Amino acid sequence: MAPGAEAGTERRRVPPVTRRNTSVPRRVTLLTADGVSIEAAYAPRATAPGTAGDPSAEPVIVVAHGFTGALERPALRRAAETFGQRAAVITFSFRGHGRSGGRSTIGDLEVLDLAAAVRWARQLGHRRVATVGFSMGGSVVLRHAALHRNGDGTGGARPAPGPARDLGHGAEHEGRTDAHSDAVVAVSAPSRWYYRGTAPMRRLHWVVSGPTGRLVSRYGLGTRVAARRWDPVPLSPVAAVPLIAPTPLLIVHGDRDAYFPLDHPRMLAAAAAPGAAELWLEPGFGHAEAAADAALLDRIAAWAVRTAAVPD
Repeated sequence: MAPGAEAGTERRRVPPVTRRNTSVPRRVTLLTADGVSIEAAYAPRATAPGTAGDPSAEPVIVVAHGFTGALERPALRRAAETFGQRAAVITFSFRGHGRSGGRSTIGDLEVLDLAAAVRWARQLGHRRVATVGFSMGGSVVLRHAALHRNGDGTGGARPAPGPARDLGHGAEHEGRTDAHSDAVVAVSAPSRWYYRGTAPMRRLHWVVSGPTGRLVSRYGLGTRVAARRWDPVPLSPVAAVPLIAPTPLLIVHGDRDAYFPLDHPRMLAAAAAPGAAELWLEPGFGHAEAAADAALLDRIAAWAVRTAAVPD
């Protein structure tokens, strides 16, 4: 068994074929469109152990963690276990995190990592996929939903307007509908880039902006950060939101978030078309997966499953 693989799981590269035995956990290595290896895990719905079921009939939740998170981090495992009471769950480590390859681009090329995980969910047979992202992962699920959208009935994906190079891979999403999400949840997400209005965000910018900070990130936080600056600057979360409809969107934010104050979720919600997004402002909630209690996680999962399960 490969290092880090759990009992009863498997680790291997996934060829592009459909698999429908979703009754057992899986551990795999995915390959992104730009060639980065991403560690990922699949867990069947906990309430139906040992039964294959019909994956096309129930949604799967794909979870995108925050910066310095990873597949094996306790906060992400706790969120995944709670979500697993209501749906099958896919977790993965973004590039530069955990056992995934590459280096973190702080939300830019991570869209390709999420697309690989969503595509794997559909290869497993799940027709309906909900994406739930926390903090940096929240910005990623928003941009992913804008750039990988379902077809318009003509059999092709609808490419997002704007410069071809938003992902660094031109038209990677064009003509592909298998990486789209059917419901999107952004938790503790920023609305805009380069925000330095809080002490935690000023510390984060120090970590990712210079060689000393990147050494601290690598050896102290276990996260490898790319040295290159964004060029060009990727589509911002608030600019992505208007492109997400008609895919349902939920924005969740805490009034005790030390990283991003409440103007961030309010700006995101205001950018959506009327009635296209829900906004939950949670009293007493802090920041991202580490601060989310079981009750909030369960409500998020219930919304994701109920919304993603709506028939085409």
